Amino acid sequence: MTLAEFYPHIKSAHIAFVAASGALFALRGAAVLAGRAWPLARALRVASVAIDTLLLAAGATLWALLALHPLRDAWLGSKLALLVLYVVLGTVALKHRRAWAYAAALTCYLFMISIALAHHPLGALKAVL
Repeated sequence: MTLAEFYPHIKSAHIAFVAASGALFALRGAAVLAGRAWPLARALRVASVAIDTLLLAAGATLWALLALHPLRDAWLGSKLALLVLYVVLGTVALKHRRAWAYAAALTCYLFMISIALAHHPLGALKAVL
């Protein structure tokens, strides 16, 4: 069996990790902004890192299987740039309890999903512009 035969399973895993990662961040961020301490517990931080590591591994595998390149495939480049911004904003939101960073991180997350679905760097904005 070749790795390509596992494509549907890898894609499904990637989507599941995207959902789990976003849901965990949204929950932890909302709780931090509400003044709760539990979202910063070691177990949740480790779970978040584990989910994100699996998410990145599945994404990198898809990237290799599909022979994508972020400079040639602009939608992927846009998604990767937003990923970096999402991580920075998410860190600010959780560590410094900034609502603006939480909202911006969630916006990045949702926009990355729209880019992935549209395979276009403008994602959902493509229909509007």
